[in-house]
Amino acid sequence: MTIKKVRYYIFLRDVIILAVTAFGGPQAHFAMMLDMMVKKRRYLDEKDFIELHALCQFLPGPTSTQTLTAIGFKVGGPNLAYLTLLVWIIPAFIIMSTAGVLISSLEEHDISLSFTRYIQPTAVGIVSYSAYIIIRKVIHTRLAIGLMIAAAVSSFLIRTPYVFPALILIGGAITGVNYKRQQKEEKEGINIEWANFFLWGAVLLGAAGLGAVTHWRGIDLFENFYRIGSLIFGGGQVLVPFLFTEFVEFKGYLSSEEFLSGYALVQAVPGPVFSFAGFVGSVSMREYGVLGQYLGGFLSAVGVFLPGAFLIFFVIRFWDELKKFRIVKASLDGVNAVSAGMILAAALLLLLPLIDFSFPGYESYLNIGIVLSTILVLIYTKIPAPVLIGLGLILGILL
Repeated sequence: MTIKKVRYYIFLRDVIILAVTAFGGPQAHFAMMLDMMVKKRRYLDEKDFIELHALCQFLPGPTSTQTLTAIGFKVGGPNLAYLTLLVWIIPAFIIMSTAGVLISSLEEHDISLSFTRYIQPTAVGIVSYSAYIIIRKVIHTRLAIGLMIAAAVSSFLIRTPYVFPALILIGGAITGVNYKRQQKEEKEGINIEWANFFLWGAVLLGAAGLGAVTHWRGIDLFENFYRIGSLIFGGGQVLVPFLFTEFVEFKGYLSSEEFLSGYALVQAVPGPVFSFAGFVGSVSMREYGVLGQYLGGFLSAVGVFLPGAFLIFFVIRFWDELKKFRIVKASLDGVNAVSAGMILAAALLLLLPLIDFSFPGYESYLNIGIVLSTILVLIYTKIPAPVLIGLGLILGILL
């Protein structure tokens, strides 16, 4: 067996470990990927990793999934990248689709999911810690501090997914003005391969046309999630309001209680938050039987993950040459600063539902204490985030 193949197997093993231990959403995944893929394994350096993460935040789709898939592409090309995508999403998809199959039975037997309640403040702590990590890495100037604060305030106050690409473009434009300060690099020219971009558009149009002809719910779910996956910027926390509006309020495939139960559960599941699509698709197909529910979960998960994969495969092929341009390198300083602000805002947005501001009681103070404790433990100890999540689950079960 060649050294290259051994390296690929080790890489996929690391992806599996992340898939079953990475809790807390894309911002929390950032810290875990940085630790495993950069610091421990050195598949790429910190600078490249942060730049890839910023690129994936600019593109629509699941940020952590695209980042990990892009790392797989840089390590072993498109084949390893596709395997990385599958290995990363399968565990969470199976869990969430199965949860969708079981949700009716849970409701019939009045089984509560309240045991996951301590997971949410722990996840907020992990998100806050990832914000701390990226701020240390990329915020070094007054301009960067200003951009970070402006991005945090804007993304907190303006509740639309389109604020994310807009802020990144603005941040990149502001620092791109000073491109002459960047050192020149030898460029080989950009060769753009359009295949994946055209494939993305063809699937979008084809799914819409097939859904209009067949009127089968499975195809409709794939088309709905593919469209949503093509529009979502900012990670899993932005996905939830889209799904609630589409499938609860507009189409009525799920009740509000079912939706919220699934959302609570996805907080306790490792891997991509976008796997929530598997739950929604599964419950939406309950009238088609158990096999139909798993098929609905599969089509929904494929639909929501596929657009981001097509787009990152399109861009990553010429990214190394594109970032050699001085204006692109200068723009990345602003993009990174804005990304740090977005993570700060995400931490605050996730914290707000856990606190009763009108009459803060024991539960609110307990949640704040768990958030602060999680941050301090991650900063000052070597206890990994999955252990903290496990402790939160045990605490929820016992209490």
